[in-house]
Amino acid sequence: MQRRKFLTAGLGATAGMAALAAPAVAQGKIEWNLATAFPKNAPGVGTNVTNFAEKVGAMSDGRLTLTVYGGGELVPPFAVEDAIQQGNIPVGHGPTYYAAGKNAALHWFTAVPFGMTSNEHFAWLKYGGGQEIWDDIYAQRGLKPFYSGNSNTQSGGWFKNRIDSVADLKGLNMRIAGLGGEIMRKLGVNAVLMPPPEIFTAFQSGAIDAAEWVGPMLDQAFGLQKITKLCYLPALTEPGAGLAIVFNKDAFEGLPADLQAICMNAAHAAALESHAQFDYFNAQAMAALKADGVEFLAFPDDVVAAMRGAWGEIEDELTAANPDVARVRESYDAYLAVARDYASAMTLPMLRGRG
Repeated sequence: MQRRKFLTAGLGATAGMAALAAPAVAQGKIEWNLATAFPKNAPGVGTNVTNFAEKVGAMSDGRLTLTVYGGGELVPPFAVEDAIQQGNIPVGHGPTYYAAGKNAALHWFTAVPFGMTSNEHFAWLKYGGGQEIWDDIYAQRGLKPFYSGNSNTQSGGWFKNRIDSVADLKGLNMRIAGLGGEIMRKLGVNAVLMPPPEIFTAFQSGAIDAAEWVGPMLDQAFGLQKITKLCYLPALTEPGAGLAIVFNKDAFEGLPADLQAICMNAAHAAALESHAQFDYFNAQAMAALKADGVEFLAFPDDVVAAMRGAWGEIEDELTAANPDVARVRESYDAYLAVARDYASAMTLPMLRGRG
């Protein structure tokens, strides 16, 4: 039922029109709405999905057209996957952990604390069995996901006051997403998750004392440096954040095989551009923020140790409570172990030697 509904949705609006509409029907053109969890023009996260939609249109020669709606325009930012699952829209975009209330295993397809870099994460999905586990977990809800990019290394957070010890975190109201929020709760923080457009106003008004968003490019674009000049690096609680294009499974399987392939390859092409965009413009934004007086600071050792200890507790709690977490964690950790050894032997010495 959903498959037919989606495949005919783009044609029904023109079915009653005169001869001009007939060629579109005869050529089997499909027009779908695509909802993202982010403002659609936001650097990196928004341009990721608009690039995907443009690529699908170009690669399919207009046979599949995707109209992108920003967070809140069609559905609320945290309800994108619900809308896809319910059949209200055929495809959406965002980080999978926005729907982790459905299944805690979804965190591993966005990011987990002290976890993989963006490149390692995609490598695990592509070659380490991650995609197969992802497909299986999402199929339980009638969804089909594709990796579409990553924010790369993120900022740990913007704070109105210096953090010199774990004691300085206690009682703070902080906007932070994902499992980083769970870590901060264990350290005495009141962790709050709010849609991106609300962050600046909440920070400015004093409703929150600290904010973790993404990294220099997006933090600057959202104006966080106008509220405080203290930014802590890096986000050990969220090393990077994977982005996903998620289809209603019935709708996706109703597409011809070539359009299915186009969607997958357009998502991966958008991912490549996203990696480059974040790396290039994060570096530019950091330089500009430094010139604007922003101090980039490292979390004290005792804070890092406390975060790591809290993560160990949380990870074990989630694993014991959810067989999907146990399955995805086994696969993820197996690759992380060898990736860590490789990075220690190759990447870290190269960066230290480069200076």
